[in-house]
Amino acid sequence: MAQIIATIDRNKYKTVITTGNHRLVGDEPAPFGQDLGPNPYDFLLVSIGTCVAMTLRMYADRKGWDLQKVEVELDQSRIHAKDCEDCESEEGYIHLIEKRLKITGDLSPQQRQRLLEISEKCPVQKTLTHEIRVKSDLIEEI
Repeated sequence: MAQIIATIDRNKYKTVITTGNHRLVGDEPAPFGQDLGPNPYDFLLVSIGTCVAMTLRMYADRKGWDLQKVEVELDQSRIHAKDCEDCESEEGYIHLIEKRLKITGDLSPQQRQRLLEISEKCPVQKTLTHEIRVKSDLIEEI
């Protein structure tokens, strides 16, 4: 399992994220931050979009389908639970992630529909739609 380290200092909300050999920067847009990188919700959507695209590529390659390109567009918003027809919660807010796929290639309508179905099987998306627990511990400073 990859270790992610997010470090923030006195530089407003700029956060340096380290994972393996990679370094990323996260921030909040102005006026709160300096807009030096994506905000936390953007990173969440990036993880879903990347996973969906990779899942579709793996599936199409296994099937020998002519999938030339996939674009995954994602938006995140909050809606009132009472306005959601197919949600379990009836009070408070629901986080709504909208996903749109643009699939390029010589594919039949049935293949396109199957890719839409397979996009629901992305492991990151499945993680977010199942129960999640976050365990928090303090690391003692030496």
